[in-house]
Amino acid sequence: MLVSLFLAAAQSPQWLTYEGDAELSPGNGRRVVFVAGDEEYRSEEALPFLARSMNRQGFECIVLFSQNQETGLIDPDEPTHIPGLHLIADAELLVLQLRFREFLDDDMKYIVDYVEAGKPLVGLRTSTHAFNYGKNKESKYAHWTWTSKEWPGGFGKQILGETWVSHHGHHGHEATRGLPNPSASEHAVLKGVGSCFGLTDVYTVGKLPDDATVLLHGEVVAGMNVDDIAVDGKKNDPMLPVAWLRERAVSEDVTQRIFATTMGAAVDWLDEDLHRLFFQASMWCLGDEDKISTTTFDGSAVGVFEPTIYGFGGGRLGYKPEDYRNGSPWLAASTTD
Repeated sequence: MLVSLFLAAAQSPQWLTYEGDAELSPGNGRRVVFVAGDEEYRSEEALPFLARSMNRQGFECIVLFSQNQETGLIDPDEPTHIPGLHLIADAELLVLQLRFREFLDDDMKYIVDYVEAGKPLVGLRTSTHAFNYGKNKESKYAHWTWTSKEWPGGFGKQILGETWVSHHGHHGHEATRGLPNPSASEHAVLKGVGSCFGLTDVYTVGKLPDDATVLLHGEVVAGMNVDDIAVDGKKNDPMLPVAWLRERAVSEDVTQRIFATTMGAAVDWLDEDLHRLFFQASMWCLGDEDKISTTTFDGSAVGVFEPTIYGFGGGRLGYKPEDYRNGSPWLAASTTD
């Protein structure tokens, strides 16, 4: 008999909800919305895993997915349709893993309003190039496009700190070892975080905003194994940022807290140090850095999590949001009591 790991209220077949617990600290029922929409890095697998991890700490976690409008099946290649974006309006933290999305204005408005209000934000991997208004160039949000000239670099550059530039490591051949920045060693977010290994390559990142704090530099690894050595030469001299925080001034009274990382394929989250970094950065974004030292981080998987390697095509199709409740749905049937 299958084990149900969570009791979720206000369920909809169009998204996945893990009910929060108002009595369990540090989450105390606060809402975190995760938005999965990329064709390459398996955000549809990664974000339910991260949501279950946050839910274990008392947060209400809602995961939204790119979907086929007719069947309701998760479809990472569908760039325009993610049901449930209205739920962002009541979120206290928004976690995005998007790539080249182009939403209708009525849907995009929920993301724009949230960001412009200066609320806490996390952007993973391809969220540096989250939006691409290639068809509806007359949209009032077209300037959020990653190549925008009107708003240089669009959402990625202006909000997260960098847009898509290029692969710095050899994609699919040179992994990343994220090394904690010695200059930020006392920062609460780095408490207990060691080197973070991910199968994704280092992205090119130029000058970050002056309000950014680099957490990890990316050592380009000469292979795809955790014990491979660093490559020789200019790729690691200097090493480029792969994770950073921003304290973005929105107005005289509002400073937005942002965490961005160019790591974050589903397979990367098997690394417990990276998982810890995500959790503690999320706490910092929420203004709860004082709770990091008193919160026990549990990096073990909740449910069955055996992620698919990244790449275009090859994603697991034929599933609906609810299928991801207890983990990787193609394996969840083996979870018994």
